[in-house]
This record gives sequence, C-alpha cells and structure tokens, in this order.
Amino acid sequence: MSTVTTPRTQSPVPALPRPRLDWRLRFGALSLIWGFSFLLIKVGTEGYAPFQVTLGRLVFGTAVLVAAMAVKRQRLPRGARLWGHMAVAAFFLNALPFSLFAYSELTIPSTLAGICNATSPLWGMALSLVALSEDRPTRVRVAGLGLGFLGVLTVLGAWQGFHGLDATGTAMALLASLSYPVGWIYVRRTLTGTGNSHLSMTGGQLLLATVQLAVVTPLFTDVPERFAAVPLLAVAALGALGTGLAVLLQYGLVAEVGPTTAQMVTYFIPVIATAAGVAILGESLRWTTPVGAVVVLAGAALTQVRRKGA
Repeated sequence: MSTVTTPRTQSPVPALPRPRLDWRLRFGALSLIWGFSFLLIKVGTEGYAPFQVTLGRLVFGTAVLVAAMAVKRQRLPRGARLWGHMAVAAFFLNALPFSLFAYSELTIPSTLAGICNATSPLWGMALSLVALSEDRPTRVRVAGLGLGFLGVLTVLGAWQGFHGLDATGTAMALLASLSYPVGWIYVRRTLTGTGNSHLSMTGGQLLLATVQLAVVTPLFTDVPERFAAVPLLAVAALGALGTGLAVLLQYGLVAEVGPTTAQMVTYFIPVIATAAGVAILGESLRWTTPVGAVVVLAGAALTQVRRKGA
C-alpha cells in the first residue's frame, strides 16, 4: 500500500484507494463506443466530406488526450527521431484508416464497415508471419487465418459474384483494417522501450495525425457552406468518445487485465455495429452478413491462440 505525508506532521498516512469502475463495465463501455463508431461515421459523412469527418474526429480525440495529460501532468515525448517514428505510426494507425473508413461508408453500410474492421487480427496474423520472425505460426493459427478469410468471402457473397456490393467501398474498409496491424508492427519495431508513457505517446501520435489531416483536407475539400448540427454532433462524439475516451479505456484495461483479455473487445465491435446499423439507420441485412461475421470472428480468435509457454 502506498503512503502519503501530511504537511504538518510529515507522518505516513495510508493513501485511500481510488474508487474504480469494474473492468467488465469499462470493457462493455469500450465495446459499445467502438461498435457505435461506424454509425457515427455514417451520420458524419451525411453532412461533411470524409476528410472533414476524419479531421474533426482527430481534433476532438486529441483534445481529450491533451486534457488527460494535463490532469496527470505528463508532457509530450521529446526527440526528432522519436517524433519521426510517431508520424509514421500516426499515419497507419489513425490518419489512413480513419479516412478510408469514412470514404468507404459513402457507398457501403456501416454494418459492413464494422465487419471489415474485424479482419484486423487476420491481417495482423498474416503480416506477423512475414515481418516478425519471433512470431512463429502454428497449425491452429494458420487454420484460423484460412477460416477467417473464408468468412470474409461469405460476408461479401463471393459465390454470388459479389452481387449488389460496392467493390471500391469494401476494398477501402478492408485496407483500413489492414492498416492497423501494419502500424502496430511498425510501433513494435521502432517505438518500444522509449521510456515514455502510453498516454504521452498516444497524445503525440494523435496530434501528428491531426496535423497530417489538417494539411491534406483543404487540398481535397471546400469549407462547408453550412454546418449541419446532427452530423457535427456525430463527429464530435466520434472524436471525443470513439477516439479520445476509447484510447484511455483501452490502455486502462490493458494495464489491469492484460492485452489478451482487452483485445477481446474486437469480437464485440461488429456485433454492436451491425445491431446499431440495422436498428437505428435501417440498413438491410442479408443472411450472409451475420453468418460470415461469425466465421470471421471464429477465425480471428484462432489466430490469437499461442503455444503454451509462449
């Protein structure tokens, strides 16, 4: 138990433990926040260009993390080389996938975007076999990879010739999901052991992603003639909750219950995204979508199985 000292007596006094919300409730909150993010993206793009939605998301998300850093009295990392690596991470983990998902939802339903997001563990498994020599494959994990991509083909209705599917939008959503493991592998290779806190590193990363979008957005979009209220609120919620608060919840869960348990949130996101898209936005749902999603999630779960003692 930690102790604190009072100014008068300088005698140790037991520090009262902070009341903390049970991790299961925080896990559920994170699942809901990220699950509803695809609905918020769809609503945001109804009033603003995709790059504008992404820029707004990053601005609000960065503001939340900067506020958290101020409360905890943490500073941004230092060093030009470090910031260079963080800029690459910001591109692959934030600027690129956020933009691709926003563009994809111009032509595909939020339900499909949410399911495409669930393929990230599959891409991560495939990439780690090539990029991370220490990450050895097992039969179970390779089987999970094959099963997962079979699920993707089911979702897309491959045997029906992808009928009624927008190929460009779907490809963008899948590329967005691929971008995440590319970014995490880069982070693992270049930004581990820097001595900086996760909060300060993520705050700097989101700040850099915001700068990247602030440079790109004016080149491809015009200033909105009017600011639609509901889409603007959706973008604000997407940034403050889906990016800022979600990151804080995620790191808190990783610290408390470990990355394996925290990562399970991935398997709840497409379920919530699908339910939200159908119930609130009235999006249609073919039988191949939920069936394929279950197969994708089963495959993704198998890719996370490690050897005993690994």
